[in-house]
Amino acid sequence: MERPRWPYATKLTISLLLLAFFIFLLARFREIIPPLIIAIIIAYILNPIVNFLQCRIHLHRYLIILFTYLVVLAIIISIPILIIPILAGDIAALEINTQQIITSIEAALAQQYHVAGITINPGAIVTQVIGTLQGLIQPIVGQTVSVAMGIITSIIWIIFITLVSFYLIKDGAKLEEWFTCHLPSPVLPDYMWIRDEINQIWSAFFRGQLLLSTVVSIIFIVAGYILGLPFALAMGILAGILEFLPSIGHGIWLVIASLLCLFLGSTWIPLPNWVFMLIVIGLHLFFEQFDLNYLIPRIIGRRVHLPPLVVILGIVSGAILAGVLGIPLAAPTIATARVIGRYIFANLFDMEWTPISAAQPLPPPKTYWWQRSQRREKSP
Repeated sequence: MERPRWPYATKLTISLLLLAFFIFLLARFREIIPPLIIAIIIAYILNPIVNFLQCRIHLHRYLIILFTYLVVLAIIISIPILIIPILAGDIAALEINTQQIITSIEAALAQQYHVAGITINPGAIVTQVIGTLQGLIQPIVGQTVSVAMGIITSIIWIIFITLVSFYLIKDGAKLEEWFTCHLPSPVLPDYMWIRDEINQIWSAFFRGQLLLSTVVSIIFIVAGYILGLPFALAMGILAGILEFLPSIGHGIWLVIASLLCLFLGSTWIPLPNWVFMLIVIGLHLFFEQFDLNYLIPRIIGRRVHLPPLVVILGIVSGAILAGVLGIPLAAPTIATARVIGRYIFANLFDMEWTPISAAQPLPPPKTYWWQRSQRREKSP
């Protein structure tokens, strides 16, 4: 005897209830979403490395994952160990006179400046700022328990991210197999297409992000040595790392570079420190626009098959909706939503759906206009 099937109205009602319950869970446990996303990204990046080592070493996957985490931790620790001696050499070469810097600051604060008939007293302003900061710090110092709880919470989140990413790498294939086996056979081909398409998008994104970070590091290192920026090598590497946080990373780098320029000046250009600082600020503001409007859309946008304008709007929207985490993940998220949206649109209107390969980059503008002119010539 054939089992009775649910009518369409029952299926629709159950689906809406499940969707409402899922939205409730997202709202209720929204604090866990950012750490979970970070854990998934870490697992996605390290999983190919673990698979490669497992094919070569032939050990238990658990041991290989543990070895991979230890190697990554060793690399993170070794980076400052390698950079600190270089910085120490740069500091020795700069021959920084701390007493002279302090004297210069005191002299600058002791003077009064007249701008457009307005007298500015930097010393009084600094005194007021210090008093304000003391008023802000005193309540914070009294909240030692809250600070300690914040530190403990951060440690717990780090442990959570590590454990979740560890088990995602360890059991990710089993979870994928379990999920695939429980899908209805009619939708299995579509699921495989969508999965492969999204996987290509995120793989292309991480490759593009790594390339972008490398390009930015090279640009900043070369420009730093040309301008005589103190600690040019370290500042270039820092710029490449902060490129994973567009806009925010630029602001952090600019603050650090401005302070170095103001107190140390150029290593070889005979300019006043404040003039050199203004030059660096102007060049960095120009590069920031070049980065946001050219490098990111071209390098990241083409690899995820998105136009530059969509990437720019996605960065702004990601910052508004998801804060810092939404900025670097805007482009692949939009590309993923486009794949799913095309699939839904095609099925709603009974159209044929075929995936767009993210591995094929967008055609350059010259090729596009050439193809368009060719079509015009062929048209009657």
